[in-house]
Amino acid sequence: MRFSRHRRRLAAAIAVALGALGIATAGSSHAAAGCRVTYTVTNEWSGGFGANVTIDNLGDPVDDWKLTWSFPAGQTVAQLWNGTHVQSGAQVTVTNAEYNGTIATGGSASFGFNGTWTSSNPAPTSFALNGTVCGGTVSPSPGTSPSTGPSPSTSPSTGPTGGPWPPSPTFSNPVLWQDLADIDVFRVDDTYYYSASTMHYSPGAPILRSYDLVDWEYAGHSVPRLDFGSKYDLNGGRAYVNGIWASFLNYRKSNRTFYWGGCVDFSKTYIYTATSAEGPWNRHTTIDKCYYDAGLLVDDNDTMYVAYGNTQISVAQLSADGKTEVRSQQVFSTPSSVGTLEGSRMYRRNGAYYIFLTRPANGQYVLKSTNGPFGPYEMRQVLLNMPGPVSGGGVPHQGGLVQTQNGAWYYLAFQDAYPGGRIPVLAPITWTSDGWPTVQTVNGAWGGSYPYPNVPRPPRQVKSPTGTDTFAGTGLGPEWEWNHNPDTTRYSVGNGLRLQTATVTNDLYSARNTLTHRILGPSSTATIQLDHSAMRDGDRAGLAMFRDSSAWIGVRRDNGQTRLVVTNNLTMNGSWQTTSTGTEVASTAVSGGRIWLRVNADIRPGSGRQARFSYSTDGVNFTSFGPAFTMGNAWQFFMGYRYAIFNYATQSLGGAVTVNRFDLTTP
Repeated sequence: MRFSRHRRRLAAAIAVALGALGIATAGSSHAAAGCRVTYTVTNEWSGGFGANVTIDNLGDPVDDWKLTWSFPAGQTVAQLWNGTHVQSGAQVTVTNAEYNGTIATGGSASFGFNGTWTSSNPAPTSFALNGTVCGGTVSPSPGTSPSTGPSPSTSPSTGPTGGPWPPSPTFSNPVLWQDLADIDVFRVDDTYYYSASTMHYSPGAPILRSYDLVDWEYAGHSVPRLDFGSKYDLNGGRAYVNGIWASFLNYRKSNRTFYWGGCVDFSKTYIYTATSAEGPWNRHTTIDKCYYDAGLLVDDNDTMYVAYGNTQISVAQLSADGKTEVRSQQVFSTPSSVGTLEGSRMYRRNGAYYIFLTRPANGQYVLKSTNGPFGPYEMRQVLLNMPGPVSGGGVPHQGGLVQTQNGAWYYLAFQDAYPGGRIPVLAPITWTSDGWPTVQTVNGAWGGSYPYPNVPRPPRQVKSPTGTDTFAGTGLGPEWEWNHNPDTTRYSVGNGLRLQTATVTNDLYSARNTLTHRILGPSSTATIQLDHSAMRDGDRAGLAMFRDSSAWIGVRRDNGQTRLVVTNNLTMNGSWQTTSTGTEVASTAVSGGRIWLRVNADIRPGSGRQARFSYSTDGVNFTSFGPAFTMGNAWQFFMGYRYAIFNYATQSLGGAVTVNRFDLTTP
C-alpha cells in the first residue's frame, strides 16, 4: 500500500485539452481514429516547470505513437519519463517507451517532463499524433462512416502492478518520514538501494530498496551484530551514539557483491560483504585505520576507491580483493572560509571524479577532478542555507547522488526534523555544461514536490511502512532493531515475540533486549497486544517513547500485584549516562493476563511535540492514560525518537512476556 502523500497531485496551473488524431493499426486501412491530449503544468519555479501529458485514444487501437508540438515561447524539455524525446528549436517529438506504445480504444498513455522557460511559459496550442494534426472528434479513414455515438470513456494504462504509471504526476517530500540519516544511495539495474546510520542499534546499517526512488522498503542490514566490544552488549559499559555512522554501501558488478564499510569508535574500518541486500552479510576485512565519513567508488575499471576525512579530504585505493589499502593520499584541504567538510561520497561522470561533501548541517559542496581520483580537485558550492521542504526542519544536506536508467540524476539528502530525527528528501539534479551539479529548486527552496521520476514500472509493490506484525516468521523483519546487541537466548519469534527478562536493573537504558521501531511521521500510532501472565515480581514490561529523554506505558509486577503505569522523566546527560530512571505519573490495578498498550506520537519538527498513551482491555475501546509526554528536540543524540518494546527485571530473571501483535497506523 502506498502512502497517499505519494499520490497527491499539485493543482494544475495550466490544463489544455486538445484533440489529436489516432492512427490505425497495421492492416486496418479503414479504422476510425481520434484522440484527446491533455497538457498540464504540474509545478512551476523560477526558470523551470514540470508538466504531464495524457493521450486519450477515442478511436481504434494504436500500436506505436509519436506526439509532436511546438513551444510558443522558447521552452525546452530537460528531462522526460515514460517516453523519449528530441527537440529541434521549438519543435518537440515524443516517442512511446517500450511498455506504453499500445493504446487500446478508450485507453490512454501518459508521460511527464521537466522543462525550462525564460520570459513566460504558455501552453502549446496544437498537437499532432503520428504526423496528423488533431481533429477533436473521431475521424473515419476513407471508406468508413463517422461514428455518431458518444466518445468512449478513458482509462489509465495498466501494467504489472496495476493502475497508472507513474502513480501520480508528482511525488512529495519527504519520500519516507522516518529517521534514516547519513544516506548512501545507488542503483543496481532497475533497483535502488539506500543505506543509513544506526549508531548503537543492532543490527546496524539498514538497507532500503526502491524501484522508483520514492517508495522504499526495508531489505536487510549490512552489519548483523555490533561485534565491536562488550559495551555494545550493554556489558560493562554502554555505546550510545557510538557504532554505525556515515558509512558507505556500494555494489561491485564484477563479482556481484555488495560492500559496506564504516569506521567504528574512530579506530578501525570494518568492511562487510554480501551477494544480496538481504544477506547473509559477513565481515570481509578490518583495516587498521579510520576511514571517517567514507564513500566508496567502484571505478569503470573495477578499482575501488574510498574518499574520507573531515576538512582534510583523502582518497584511498583498495586492493583488488578489497581487503587492504594500496595507497592513500590527501587530495583536498577545506578553505577556512567554508569551515568543515565531511560525509564523503565519490562518483565518476563523463571521465571526471567527484567527491560530494557536506558542511554540517547547512551546506553541500562538491569537489571535481579531471586528472584522476587523486586530483587535484577544485570545489564548488551546491547549496547553503537552502530552505527545506518540511516546515520547521533544517537545511537538506549530506546524502548522495544517483542516476536513473534514463540518465536523469537525483540528490537524496536528509533534513533535520527533530524530535523525529533526520528524514530523506529527494530533488532532481541537472549538470552545467562544464560538469557541475545543480539542485532544481522551487522558488529558491528544496521543493515540497517534484515531477515523478522517469523510471520503468516497478515489478512489484514495495512493503508499506504501516501495518501489522504478528511475529509469525522465523526471524524479525528488517524494520526492527535492538537497543544495543540482544541476548539471543532470551527472545524468540514464530508465535508472537516472546521476551524473557535479560537484565536485572532499574534502568531502562541499561536493560538488554529492548526492541525498537522507527516512528513514522508526521504522526503515527503504535499499538501492542501484551500477554503479561508470565511476569514475575519486580518485572517491568511495556511500550516506550525511547531517546535520551524517555517515557513509557507498561505493566509492573510487585508483591504479587499487577499495575498499569505511565513513567516519564527517564533522562541521560550529554555523556549518555543515566541521570533519572523515571517518575511514575499514573497507576491503576489490572487483572487478567492480557492488555493492549498504545502510544500516539507527533514528531513534526519543533519544540513541544507530544506523545500520548492509552490502553485497552479488549483491543477495541482505548482509554487515555497519564499525562502527555513532551519530547526533546535537541540534535546531539543524533537518532530520533523510536517506539520501543521492553521487558526487564528489577529483582531476578525468569519472567517473560509475549507480544502477540504490533500495529503501526497513521491518521
